[in-house]
Amino acid sequence: MTSTLISSPHVPRVNRVDRVMLQVLLALVPGVLAMTWFFGWGVLVNVTLAVGFAVLAEALVLLLRRRPVLPALGDLSAVVTAVLFAISVPPTLPWWMTLLGMLFAIVLVKQLYGGLGYNPFNPAMAAYVFLLVSYPVAMTSWLAPELLSGIDLSFGDSLAMILHQVLPAGVDWDAVTAATPLDEMRTQLDEQLTIAEIRDQSALWGVFGGRGWEWVNAAFLLGGGYLLWRRTITWHIPVSMLAGLLSLATLFWLIDPQTHPFPAFHLFSGAAILGAFFIATDPVTATTTRRGQLIYGACIGATVFVIRTWGGYPDAVAFAVLLMNIAAPTIDYYTQPRVFGHGRERAR
Repeated sequence: MTSTLISSPHVPRVNRVDRVMLQVLLALVPGVLAMTWFFGWGVLVNVTLAVGFAVLAEALVLLLRRRPVLPALGDLSAVVTAVLFAISVPPTLPWWMTLLGMLFAIVLVKQLYGGLGYNPFNPAMAAYVFLLVSYPVAMTSWLAPELLSGIDLSFGDSLAMILHQVLPAGVDWDAVTAATPLDEMRTQLDEQLTIAEIRDQSALWGVFGGRGWEWVNAAFLLGGGYLLWRRTITWHIPVSMLAGLLSLATLFWLIDPQTHPFPAFHLFSGAAILGAFFIATDPVTATTTRRGQLIYGACIGATVFVIRTWGGYPDAVAFAVLLMNIAAPTIDYYTQPRVFGHGRERAR
């Protein structure tokens, strides 16, 4: 009788960057499909354009830097950046703005600092904020969910709107665009309406958040659960971010439920779930220590609530993430774990 001895070292396979990025892309599929169902083919057109522009921009910069092109493109980081950007912008964003956003994300935010692993800011969110500040009207002109507008835009219609800003015959922009639930809620509250009055006067609202948006966020939550199950991310940042947002939302809702929406509204009406599982968990720009991740996530959630409630931008996830990207190195510095065999004082 013979036996087989497996040679050492007995260690598990180490996760590679391309495997991690592929898991993220797979987890994004339910959310992207839900967005396409409710907001039309423009979502997939934006994703396709953004991926093409991002890959091309990264290849050109690597050639100029005389660096290997295929290994960098093969890690799929540019594709993940492109998809996150594309699902954060309106489905009818003009193609040249998508191009501009990808050039900003890949060339300035990522490659200018040395490439993947060196960028201090999340490239997708930096590009989003750059376009939002530069072109606020285009970046806030979202399509109304098709179940509300009653207008079924074909793939050709969506493509024409993105490439040429041409609408189908007999349709105007007011018929297909609408404010996002967060923007509508904020505007109506500024006009001194109560939550009950706001919900009664519009068909935009669902059970917790905006109609259509609830299902989109549920799909992203499903994708986030997949990342946790695959151990692609840990629970620390998503849970602490959502807890930071919900704790403040609950406190102010209890104080005055007629001027502050029900806490679940903050989860199912904007990009909070997408941000918690897919954006804030970026391993390059987030904190790395466990205590630091809890602080980092909680601060993002609290910042999102503050900006949504009193700031100038109704969603705020991108701004909150970028602000905490700045603070991440400091948080890591003061939350270093105790080295085995040393005292509790921070090792220098």
